[in-house]
Amino acid sequence: MASLRDLGLSEYESRAYRALLNTGPTTAKELSRASDVPMGRIYDVLGAIEQYNLVRSQTASRPKKYVAVEPDTALERLLDDKRRELSETEERYEAMVEELSAELEAAEPIEEEFWTATVGPEETADLLLERLAAADDNIVMVAVDPSPQLDIRTLGEDALAHLEDALDRGVTVEILMSRELVDSLPETVGRRYREALQERADFAVRTSPDVRGSFTIVDGVEVCIQVPNPLGSGEAFGMIDLKDPEFAADVYGKFGPRWEEATPLSF
Repeated sequence: MASLRDLGLSEYESRAYRALLNTGPTTAKELSRASDVPMGRIYDVLGAIEQYNLVRSQTASRPKKYVAVEPDTALERLLDDKRRELSETEERYEAMVEELSAELEAAEPIEEEFWTATVGPEETADLLLERLAAADDNIVMVAVDPSPQLDIRTLGEDALAHLEDALDRGVTVEILMSRELVDSLPETVGRRYREALQERADFAVRTSPDVRGSFTIVDGVEVCIQVPNPLGSGEAFGMIDLKDPEFAADVYGKFGPRWEEATPLSF
């Protein structure tokens, strides 16, 4: 159950404000009795909720009297305070990430063979998008028929967004697709391609009937291979991510001739 403490008030501050709503204009001494806030703490508590702009005081009266701000106004002010805190926290974390990113990227990468694998459509999509985000120089993608287990609308739009980010980082992108996959893509992907990517010199898409298997080559050293389900043709069972420059070069060598024979994409 929500309480004023969730919006930043202490227990005593919450008690004092709620009591003021019931008492109307009152003195600190009377409020201490009504709210069960100790008299030794009541002035500090009133000072705190005054800083939150939750009460108004009548300084001309002796003793001084306090009245609560209307609940809607008080809650909106507390919410605004939380929004400011969240915005400041977000900015602080963004600055940390920027600093750490520069620090971590300064380290020399270890060039060793490595492979990992995922099972399941969500994990497969996540791994693909992760590797696209890691590209520094070039991306080569080959894709055949869409998988019934993958949400082609979501994956297509997410992949395109990651490819746009890669292009902005100076990465070149080549995509070879089957015509069947092109026809299955949502109109939003086609529109985004036409409006933002089609004229870019560092981005090219071609189609070919001679496409076998779905894989992605990242920076010429890493290959992500989609693994079909052995019990159902075309279904995505998982993905293998293999970092091996020699293997990647061999895969690219087989991609090259098919790319040269393929037809530039037109939606």
